[in-house]
Amino acid sequence: MDKFLFDTHAGAPPRVPPMAPRGFALLELGFRPFYLLASIFAALSIGLWALQFSGLVGVPYLRGPAWHAHEMLFGFTLAVVTGFLFTAGRNWSGQPTPTGLPLAALALLWIAGRVLVLTPLGWAAAVVNTAFTLSVAIALARPLLAAGNKRNYFFVALLVFMAAAQLAFHLGQLGVMRWPAWAGVGLGLDAVLIIMAVMAGRVIPMFTNGGVPGAGARSIAWLEKISLALLVALLAADVLALRGWMTAVLALAAALAHLARWLLWKPWKTPGAPMVWVLHIAYFWIPVHLALRGFADLGLLPASAAIHALTVGAAGGLIIGMMTRTARGHTARPLRASRMDIACYALVLAAAPVRVLLPLAAPGFTVQAVLISALLWSAGFALYAVAYGPLLMRPRLDGKPG
Repeated sequence: MDKFLFDTHAGAPPRVPPMAPRGFALLELGFRPFYLLASIFAALSIGLWALQFSGLVGVPYLRGPAWHAHEMLFGFTLAVVTGFLFTAGRNWSGQPTPTGLPLAALALLWIAGRVLVLTPLGWAAAVVNTAFTLSVAIALARPLLAAGNKRNYFFVALLVFMAAAQLAFHLGQLGVMRWPAWAGVGLGLDAVLIIMAVMAGRVIPMFTNGGVPGAGARSIAWLEKISLALLVALLAADVLALRGWMTAVLALAAALAHLARWLLWKPWKTPGAPMVWVLHIAYFWIPVHLALRGFADLGLLPASAAIHALTVGAAGGLIIGMMTRTARGHTARPLRASRMDIACYALVLAAAPVRVLLPLAAPGFTVQAVLISALLWSAGFALYAVAYGPLLMRPRLDGKPG
C-alpha cells in the first residue's frame, strides 16, 4: 500500500491518517484560483486557436496571431506568474498577499479581460487588462515594501513594464498610436523570460540537490550576473527596436551563458526525480530560444520558431513543473510526482519539439504540427485541471492557513 496513506506494523492494524479538513479554500492564497483558471484557459485557448489556425472552424476564436500571442502571454502566463508571486511574496515578506474578496476581485478582473478581447469593446479590454496587471504589481509591492524586501522589488518593476507593454499593444490595435502589435508582445516576452531565468536560478539548483542526493548542482556568481545581464540587454535592445547583427550577437552570447548555467545544475543526474527533470528539460529551451532568436535576427530562421521555443518549451514546461510542485507543497501534500503529474509533464514537454522543430524540418507540415502540439499541450493542462482542481479548492491537509 501507499506509504503516504498507511503505516503498517506487525500485529497492528493499519494506521489511517485523520480526515482532511473540510471547507472551500479556493481564495485562501493566490496560487489556488490562478493556477486553476490558467490550466483551464491553457487547455481551451490553445485548442480553439489550433482549430482556427488549421481552418477547421468557420467562426474565428481570435482576430489573428498577434491576439493569440497576447492571450497566451498576458492571459495564461501572467495568471500563473500572479499566482506564483502572490504565494512566494507572502513567504519572502512575511506579510499577507491578497486573499478572500480582494483575490476574487482580481480573478474576476482577469476573467473579464479574457472575455472582452473577444468582443468589439477594444477600449474596455485595454482598460481592464492593463488594470489587472497594474493591480497585481501594487498587490505584490505592498507586502514587499512593508517588509523592506528589496531583493524582490524588481518583480514589481517587471510587472509595471508588462502593463505598459500590454497597454501599448492595445493602443496600437485601437489605432491610437503607431505601435506594431508584435512589439508589445515581444517586450512582454522579454519580461517573462527574465522572471523565469531569475526564479529558475533560485530554485532549480536547490530542488536538484534536495531531490537528488549528491547531485552537486551549483551556480557561479559571475556567470549568474552575465547570463541575466544579457537578457536585460536584449530587453533594452527591443525597447529601442534594434534588430540585426547586434541583437543576434547578444542573443547567441546569452544562449551560451544560459547553456553553461544549465550544465552546472547537472541535469543528467535527475532521471529518477520527475519533479526535478521536468524543470531541467524546460529550462533547456531557454538557450534554444536564444540561439533561434539570434539566427532569426540574422534572417536565417523564422521568428516563430524562437517564440514557440520560449513559450511552449520553456514557459510551458516550467509552468507545469512549478504548478504541480507548489500546489502540492502549499496544500501539505507529499512532494512526489504522481502518474498523473508525469503524464502532464510528458504531454506539455512533447508539445514543444513538435511545434518548434517539425515546422523547421518540414514547413509543409506546419498545420499538422500546430494541431498535434495543441492536442498535447491542451491534454496536459486539462489533466492538471482535473487532478488539481479539487486540491486547489480544499483546505491544506495540515489545517494551516493558505
